[in-house]
Amino acid sequence: MTALETLPLWVQIITAALVLASSVFALTGAVGLLRLPDFFQRMHPPALASTIGAWCVALASIVFFSELKSAPVLHAWLIPILLAITLPVTTLLLARTALFRKRMSGDDVPPEVSSHGGNGDSAGG
Repeated sequence: MTALETLPLWVQIITAALVLASSVFALTGAVGLLRLPDFFQRMHPPALASTIGAWCVALASIVFFSELKSAPVLHAWLIPILLAITLPVTTLLLARTALFRKRMSGDDVPPEVSSHGGNGDSAGG
């Protein structure tokens, strides 16, 4: 009898449900990426879906391997934590790059927030 066959049914069900939920989030992000019309709108669904999906897979891994080894296995949290830190930064840089390219091509975009010609005095006096 293998170790997988000795796992309790509740562990198998929770692991399967979390992996399935992760695939649903990935599919949702992919559909959002394909169906939304603008680059800025397309950035949001995959970023959220991949983060939530990574949390689901990490939780499934923790439940499965903790039961398999009969001890807490928490190092899988490192992946979604690093993803949660780096993904917003990457998304921000992509958005700023796309906005810069739109400005350079002459498209109608919102003005820059910072003023380049002023002395840094926001009160004007």
